[in-house]
Amino acid sequence: MSMQQHKSIAVIGLGFVGLTTALGFAEKGHRVFGYDQDALKRASYQSGCVPFYEPGVEEALRRQLDKRFLLCNSIALAVQQAELIFLCVGTPVDEVGEMDLSSLIGALTEVLRCVSKDRFYGIAVKSTIPPGTMREHLIPLLLTEGFELGTQVGLAYNPEFLREGSAWNDFLFPDRIVTGSADDRTGRLLEEAYSLFQAPYHRVSPTSAEFVKLASNTLLATMISFANEQAMLAEKIGDIHIPTIFNLLHTDRRWSGQPAEMSKYIYPGCGFGGYCLPKDTFAFQRTAEKYGHRPKLLNAVLDINRDVMESCIERIVAKLGNLDQQVGILGLSFKPGSDDVRGTPSARMIELLLERGCRKIAAYDPMAMSAFSKHYTFPVTMMASVEELERSSDVVVIATAWEEFRTKQHVFDLNCVIDARYLLEDRGDNCNAQPILTNKSTPDVRLI
Repeated sequence: MSMQQHKSIAVIGLGFVGLTTALGFAEKGHRVFGYDQDALKRASYQSGCVPFYEPGVEEALRRQLDKRFLLCNSIALAVQQAELIFLCVGTPVDEVGEMDLSSLIGALTEVLRCVSKDRFYGIAVKSTIPPGTMREHLIPLLLTEGFELGTQVGLAYNPEFLREGSAWNDFLFPDRIVTGSADDRTGRLLEEAYSLFQAPYHRVSPTSAEFVKLASNTLLATMISFANEQAMLAEKIGDIHIPTIFNLLHTDRRWSGQPAEMSKYIYPGCGFGGYCLPKDTFAFQRTAEKYGHRPKLLNAVLDINRDVMESCIERIVAKLGNLDQQVGILGLSFKPGSDDVRGTPSARMIELLLERGCRKIAAYDPMAMSAFSKHYTFPVTMMASVEELERSSDVVVIATAWEEFRTKQHVFDLNCVIDARYLLEDRGDNCNAQPILTNKSTPDVRLI
């Protein structure tokens, strides 16, 4: 690595995230200026003591203090010497769930009033914020303060994925780095700063970066709540050894990627289908109610599966010029690699379209057309190929994530496609924030 990749960095807010970030960048060879408004905290750090427990951080502080990590007594001293500024201030949640952005807005305002307009500064927010905050609050603030985005000052969101107890290792050896820059210059500064880390680097829109941070944590929260709901139900039923049940769940080979890794289930589409998942989820819901337990999460799972199909139908109808136009359905099996059409989302999609008054529906599936025609009596015209369906249809809906549909996406007019499986690399429907991906392969075909 050339010395040109080493940056002058300021970190504003030196709590759990900020101090780890500052010392991590210093450990990688960057020159870091740190500031925290708490004078007692600064004094503690200056003495080489970290007032919270985080393995590896205090040792790093003692290695880097007054070398590549310099404590400053004001924001002005920190930012004036930096080209890249990280904001790591708290954004606590109030009693109704609203994030308090006042400290972040205050810190950004003070930074903007300290920087020189003679050179460029990239500002990256690490504080957790609701999706849309950059667009609705931070960029307007920058403009109000008299700056031109991307010319004098740039903005980006760079979420952290640090776990308490292993934050130091998580920062130095991340599983992914996500940045959402509102301008190219800040995007380049961040990419250069992180080039010293051996990790997949993903550059997306600012709102996507904000969203993925909250989605990451709420996914974990949902899995914990799922386990707790199941345990409460098991207590009601009785004669169930709960630790054994969950240890058995953990032996599912999908956790290790066979035959389809668990990540394939954590991907959106037009709902789950097939024979087992709908039947068993519904049966488990009824069992819970029989034993006097209201399964809130299972109820929500079934409700959302209905809602996502209704949402898909709304998107299709909105794209049709009139109900006499043809809708082409790509995919009839409930998942790729199978001809099983029992409970397939495509059947419910066709049923709802007919109820809405759609008169012309065509379909193509590489494997399941014969099985679908035997199982259902819908008035659907079967097509011989993707190309034939695309030519004859006014709106094309990808309902099953067959690999053939992705490899043939060049035949589609993307403005007429509803990608209900989020399969295509360049989607035409409701996709106003295309990703810029670095060191990332094309997304896998989803199997459900």
